[in-house]
Amino acid sequence: MIPLITQTPRLLILAASRALLTAELHKPQYFPVLLGAALPADWPPVGYDREAMEYFFEKLTAGGRDAAGWYNWYALRKAEGDVPRTLVGSGGFTGPPDAAGCAEIGYSIAAEWRGQGLATELVAGLVQQAAATGMVRRLVAHAQPENLPSQRVLLANGFTSSGTDFNGQLRFERAVEPAPVG
Repeated sequence: MIPLITQTPRLLILAASRALLTAELHKPQYFPVLLGAALPADWPPVGYDREAMEYFFEKLTAGGRDAAGWYNWYALRKAEGDVPRTLVGSGGFTGPPDAAGCAEIGYSIAAEWRGQGLATELVAGLVQQAAATGMVRRLVAHAQPENLPSQRVLLANGFTSSGTDFNGQLRFERAVEPAPVG
């Protein structure tokens, strides 16, 4: 089973659950309470919309315990000084790895939190999660050609450009080494 929480220096990264997604979709006033975090004014960020939330909810419902951790994750900025713990982004996997051990990731950071290296930390946490499963051998991610910050995030996390996909997006890949046991 995939671990459902991880940390980076500034982030607590929490796997979405059906309860969190239900609140986010249908009871938004309870969503920050369940997360234990403040929400940015522009939540949800570009790239993470209602359709994505519904997709993740459906996959978690259909997949049960085996689906936990293979879809959406919430990036919570740890409390610091006068700034409370705050939801700053969303990222995760599009599902479990295929038979060859390939999984795809995506991520988005709320506008007011961009430019601080948090996307780089979020992707590092997702790479760490992929390695912890022992099931992922390769990660794939996509970025729009004009989205240079997203491309820099992927390059900083060991991804290399591997061409363009059928939608005109740039494709990035990286190998994943299994996490050491013990």
